[in-house]
Amino acid sequence: MADNEQEQRMARPRMAAGALFFNADGHVLLVQPSYKPMWEVPGGYVEHAESPLVACKREVQEELGITPQIGRLLVVDWAPSDAEGDKVLYIFNGDELAPEEVAAIKLAPDELLAAEFFPPEQLDDLLIPRLSRRVKAAIASRTSGGPVYLEHGQGPTA
Repeated sequence: MADNEQEQRMARPRMAAGALFFNADGHVLLVQPSYKPMWEVPGGYVEHAESPLVACKREVQEELGITPQIGRLLVVDWAPSDAEGDKVLYIFNGDELAPEEVAAIKLAPDELLAAEFFPPEQLDDLLIPRLSRRVKAAIASRTSGGPVYLEHGQGPTA
């Protein structure tokens, strides 16, 4: 196979990374973007020559104006899409935010309308279905001890 032909066959997915943050009640921090109807987790796209973890930290700082500790990887999700292009999505553990960190949140005014904590039971009503599945898997991964691999927000089928 010629190098050019092999190059054309290689996957070139876009990557995005976000973090799950919690309050003392175990509620999840979600952000409401100004450019789409549903809620999201804090995060965004990985830029050229940037690791997913570095992108996650950068996006959290840009969106929320805080620099909390970002912990271990919780989920990797392969999300193929003919319309949007294939994506590999990472969710890291931001853990529980201290009250002073929550008080220090300053939303990116050109991107976000709100940031609020919600109980996990409300995720299906607030997030698109594949993101809701991804976030639920990430919440479960916090206690299971290892990252979870998903495809479109679901465990792979055999």
